[in-house]
Amino acid sequence: MTETKDKKLLIRWLEQGESIIALFVFAAIVLIPVTEALTRSFNVSIIPGAPIWTQHLTLWIAFVGAMIASQNNKLLSLTSKPLFTRDRSYNIGKFIARTLSVIVVLSLMIASIDLIKVEYLYPVNVVPGIPRWASMIIMPIGFAIIAFQLLYLSSNSKFYRGVILIVALFWFAISYAGFLQELGWAVWVLGTLILISLVYGMPIFIGLGGVAVLLFWQSFTPITAIPVETYRIVVSPSLPTIPLFTLAGFVLAESGASRRMMSLFQSAFSWIPGGTPIVVVILSGFFTAMTGGSGVTILALGGLLYPMLRKEGYSELFSLGLITVAGSLGLMFPPSLPLIIYSVSAGISVKDAFIAGLLPGTLLIVLIGIWAVYQGKVQKIERLPLKWKKVFSTTKETIWEILIPIFILIGIFAGYTTLVETAAVLVIYVLIVEIYIYKDLKWKNIPKIVIDCTALIGGVLIILGVAMGLTSYLVDAQIPIKLLAWVKTAISSKYVFLLMLNILLLLVGSLMDIFSAIIVFVPLLAPLGDYFGIHPVHMAIIFIANLELGFITPPVGMNLFLSAYRFEKPMLTVYRSTIPFFIVRLLAVLVITYIPIISIGFLD
Repeated sequence: MTETKDKKLLIRWLEQGESIIALFVFAAIVLIPVTEALTRSFNVSIIPGAPIWTQHLTLWIAFVGAMIASQNNKLLSLTSKPLFTRDRSYNIGKFIARTLSVIVVLSLMIASIDLIKVEYLYPVNVVPGIPRWASMIIMPIGFAIIAFQLLYLSSNSKFYRGVILIVALFWFAISYAGFLQELGWAVWVLGTLILISLVYGMPIFIGLGGVAVLLFWQSFTPITAIPVETYRIVVSPSLPTIPLFTLAGFVLAESGASRRMMSLFQSAFSWIPGGTPIVVVILSGFFTAMTGGSGVTILALGGLLYPMLRKEGYSELFSLGLITVAGSLGLMFPPSLPLIIYSVSAGISVKDAFIAGLLPGTLLIVLIGIWAVYQGKVQKIERLPLKWKKVFSTTKETIWEILIPIFILIGIFAGYTTLVETAAVLVIYVLIVEIYIYKDLKWKNIPKIVIDCTALIGGVLIILGVAMGLTSYLVDAQIPIKLLAWVKTAISSKYVFLLMLNILLLLVGSLMDIFSAIIVFVPLLAPLGDYFGIHPVHMAIIFIANLELGFITPPVGMNLFLSAYRFEKPMLTVYRSTIPFFIVRLLAVLVITYIPIISIGFLD
């Protein structure tokens, strides 16, 4: 009994410790860029190496967030039900998936320790007086705590957890002895087991990390390359914008911003046939752009938007399909996190990617809006008269939140602040607006919002980091070069290549989350785009547009499952509801793909 209490106390301490670290690190990520932006106007800098500090604190947010996500069973997976839940009955598939998960995370921990040893022996300072290994220390600590938490959550039974631990130790004994590396079939068997484990709910970062570990292990290459690549991608100069913009989006989602903006858009568009669906599209696009995840939009706003559509007389299938599709419409607009990640991984300008996404994103919204107007007429929805007084009053009420997109665009394109500084200032602005002007939130609400945001960000960034390790192996194995050589002999037409690219990305988007899909496939496909003369920024827009569509591609598009879960509808009903929207968006994707001027016409 005492031992059980001690374990629960340890878990509680871990949870509290992770939360406290998350709050302090997030505060620093916000305040350092804001301070730098303010002091620059006086031609001084009071924080030496401020951007470097922010980048390395992002590494800490990534791992602390992943620790919090694993603690709360919120690591991103391909299933709606987490793998690490305590079942009443024994399941061999789940046992294998849990065991492999612990083995992979422990392998990444060991690789991170090896990296720290090298960094300690040959220290390099990231800022004066702070060696790089001091920043990296969170990696082995993070992997160790994640492994412990996953093991603890795997079962109530000490025997069950003990068996997992024994199997893991046995694996390390035989793998480090080199017994299995000579057996080619071992990699195929273990790789197949990892793929099956993903179906059972293995976290995505563990699946990608497991495949990377296997490939490096089989080629007798130190798996230290995985944490090296994790560090390299997560401390990229533009990546701190991801936690910052996402935090601003979370604060808005937890406040009354969605209700105020919905009232404004309703008063402005309700006189149009299909006016309310247009409101849904614009509102969903705004929150998806801010939070970086269509799932957040569906889960957070679905309970507000679905009853509103049904109350106005729209059919169940139309309402369900619209919200499912609208959840991914904002990924072309600043501050789109997928566009930031694509730009970082492909080495293109984030600013150019944002400019290129404006017109294609608008095209997607316009086409869905046209379909909504048509449905408003077909379903004979009553139109409300336009009342200018109502428009002015709701505009006045919402003015501080309407300014947010303008604030972002000015910050990004005017050159007064860097992208990271713009994101940090936006967080301060949103906090002031929601706490002191609208008074929707109090300071006591902010810690929970920060911790929830940290868990989501950690789940995303750790996927990026580990996926970069897998990409590193593919590059070292010259897979992009071999693929390019094959394509040169098999495909001669640029348009045939684009068609094949559309098909491939639709499949990828329906099977993988957008972040890992970008990291894994950009290094493979970007050289092919160069070969066929496709502008690198146009390639980015093609990627995001197709992956967006993959979210609603049957049978396994991620938004389909989220919508079925949120609204408690059968999957077949969700499939039927999204088919018309899928066709409309497919047409838009083809236009974006084959008419490049839509994307790159406004670039210098």
